[in-house]
Amino acid sequence: MPCAPEMLADVELFEHLSDEDRAGLAQFIDFRELAAGTALFHAGQPGDAMYVVKRGEIELYIKDTTGQKIALNIARPGELFGELALLDYGPRTATAVALEDSELLELDRDDLLRLFKSTPQAALRLLAAMSHMTRKADELLRTRVARNANVEADEKLSMFERIADAISEFSGSMAFLLLNATWFIVWIGINTLSLGIVAFDPYPFGLLTMIVSLEAIFLSCFVLISQKRQSEKDRVRSDIEYEVNVKAELEVGHLHEKTDQLYTHMLEHFVRLQKRLDALETKRA
Repeated sequence: MPCAPEMLADVELFEHLSDEDRAGLAQFIDFRELAAGTALFHAGQPGDAMYVVKRGEIELYIKDTTGQKIALNIARPGELFGELALLDYGPRTATAVALEDSELLELDRDDLLRLFKSTPQAALRLLAAMSHMTRKADELLRTRVARNANVEADEKLSMFERIADAISEFSGSMAFLLLNATWFIVWIGINTLSLGIVAFDPYPFGLLTMIVSLEAIFLSCFVLISQKRQSEKDRVRSDIEYEVNVKAELEVGHLHEKTDQLYTHMLEHFVRLQKRLDALETKRA
């Protein structure tokens, strides 16, 4: 349904309109109410309108190749969204869901052209909003990590693998070295020195040799298990880095393409506006 002219008064996009232009434009702009949790549109759907948040909050998000949700932005009162699909005739690039009961102003392409004719400053507002979204997307690509290899590997550990990791970590510590050195010195001392204790493993210390050999065998097995798991973790990390690089390359290329299309579209529109202004000045002269 059409919105009331008063609804446009405190919206930054329409602040340069006169009361008369605002009243005329309000007849064409639709007013929509959205309940909390309701999806306004989904990524991939055709886009034929952009929206200005009058009240409430709208979350914009996408899902990556692994199905993880990536929150792009939360549009709050006065902010606009959905302009990319409207300007380049492409599909929606994100999903929009109301986080709370919201009120929206819906502008289609004809409404946008009427707005630009009335006040060219609104086009600059729209470009500024798109630049803000592009900057946020760039920052998200620079800082976001798709998955954490360490967390992902740890979540799949069995009890035996956890024990193997703990033993391998302890066997590589200084405490383990000192413990073995103390044990060997005491063992050899008891069986070689006359300390009043019966030697239970005289030289060449066959029992000690057997125990140390068994210890080496078991430790080798635990270390090999941990190394195998570490190699699996490295492989997961390599896959993640490849996915991140591919997604970053695709997203940056897509953003550049969108920016070029928007620049061309807005330049053509400004040229048409300038021609009309020149024609009006010529008639007045």
